Amino acid sequence: QRHGLVVSTANSTQRRDFISRGLNDRTNHELILGELSAVIPAAAQAKIPNVIAMFGNKGTISADDGIAACAEALAKIAPLAEQHGVTVILEMLNSRVDHKGFQGDTSAYGIAVAEKVNSSRVRLLYDIYHMQISEGDIIRSIRTNGKWFAHYHTAGNPGRNELSADQELFYPAIAKAIADTGFTGWLAHEFMPKGDAEKGLSHA
Repeated sequence: QRHGLVVSTANSTQRRDFISRGLNDRTNHELILGELSAVIPAAAQAKIPNVIAMFGNKGTISADDGIAACAEALAKIAPLAEQHGVTVILEMLNSRVDHKGFQGDTSAYGIAVAEKVNSSRVRLLYDIYHMQISEGDIIRSIRTNGKWFAHYHTAGNPGRNELSADQELFYPAIAKAIADTGFTGWLAHEFMPKGDAEKGLSHA
C-alpha cells in the first residue's frame, strides 16, 4: 500500500486441502464458513476487494447436489460479504490436466451456483487457462457471462507459461473482450515462466 500497490484477492485459509475440500460437501460448511467469516472483515480492513473460496472435489457428489450445497453455504455468508463490501469469488479449475476430480470445472457450474445465491458479493474467478482446457470458447463466454466474473487469471496454454505467440490463447483479443464488458477489476497473471519472470510479466 505504501508503494501504491493493491492486493486483488485474499485467500481464506492455509489448509493444504483448500482446493479439494470445498463447499460442494455439506460436511465442510461449518469449517469453511468459519474461515470466510474471519477473513471477510479482515480483507475489508486491509482494502482487499476479493476473497477466494473453492467448490471442491466431487467424490460421489452429483453436480446438482454440489451446486445446491455450494449455494446453501454461500447464501449464509453473502450478507456478511455485502456488509463489508468484499466479494467472495469461486474459481473454476480444469479437471483434465491440473486438478483431477475437481467438480467446478466449467463456467456453467459456477454460474449455476452464483445464480442461485443471487448476491452481488458472490461471483466467479474466471481462470482463462483452466477454462481453455475445460471448455474453450473463451471470448464468447466472457461476452455472454462476464457479469458473473469478478476477477480473472491468465496464463498461456499449453504449459501455463508466459503470454506469448508460442501458445494458443490470443490475449490481445481476450483482454479487449474483457474490457468491452465494462469490467473494472483485476487480471492476475498466474503463469509459470520459462525464462525471466519479470520480463514475462512486463511483456504480458
